[in-house]
Amino acid sequence: MPSVIDLAKPRWLACGMAFEELKQRQSVMWGSGPYQRVTETLTDLHDLLLERLKPQPGERWLDLACGTGAMAERAARAGAKVTGVDLAPALIEQARQRASAAGLEIDYRVGDCERLEGIDDGSFDVLSSTCGIMFAPDHNATAEQLGRVLKRGGRLGLANWTPEGGLGRMFKMMAPFVATPPPSSPFDWGKEERVRELLGDEFDLRIERQVSIFRTSSGEEYWEIFSTDYGPTKALADSLGTRREEFRQTWVDFFEKEYRQGEEIVHDREWLLILGTKR
Repeated sequence: MPSVIDLAKPRWLACGMAFEELKQRQSVMWGSGPYQRVTETLTDLHDLLLERLKPQPGERWLDLACGTGAMAERAARAGAKVTGVDLAPALIEQARQRASAAGLEIDYRVGDCERLEGIDDGSFDVLSSTCGIMFAPDHNATAEQLGRVLKRGGRLGLANWTPEGGLGRMFKMMAPFVATPPPSSPFDWGKEERVRELLGDEFDLRIERQVSIFRTSSGEEYWEIFSTDYGPTKALADSLGTRREEFRQTWVDFFEKEYRQGEEIVHDREWLLILGTKR
């Protein structure tokens, strides 16, 4: 039963508190697994985004929710001056280590894409995010920041999973095991009409549907990768106690039933490629 104080809270304040609490959990959750093996299942998304954004030497490039740095590294190798921001300190540390080992100069920062502190208005030529900013809970705040930090004529490139695609279906399979539903759905960023609501005032947009295919030998192998390396799945599995085995079996059965093709699991994952030019 909510308290009188809770009932009296303005709706925006209650949402804001929910968003902040969720982000505190996310900063730990996303860094709870190594993530690199999951990043390597997104190679086709990174490559297409880089191709469409056409990096030029010397351009200032911001990669948001950069994870372990796959997109930032590609842009840096193309000659861009890259800044990578992620909410999870553990992922930023991995990204810094990778950049150092590869001899790449990338400015990695722990930060919140809903409040890009220390980044001036109109300071970047290009902004990218691959299945990243969609998980920030306050979609309007994130959209405002995308418009703020890009200069006029700057290029935006986002890759976001659609709700009806393979990743959306995977999260729906996971949902019965989640104790508290999130205050917003990341998959709203995979709906074209919602993206236009969020970004259409600031950007000229071009939106395309794409499909990424992930292949693995079995539902069990898929579980092993994601329950150890993918923050949302690992954190959920680790929180379930005696229900962990039920979650594992549900996961394995889902992929075996829905995505088995001959000798392998073929997971078709629909996503939106969102390209924008700042007005």
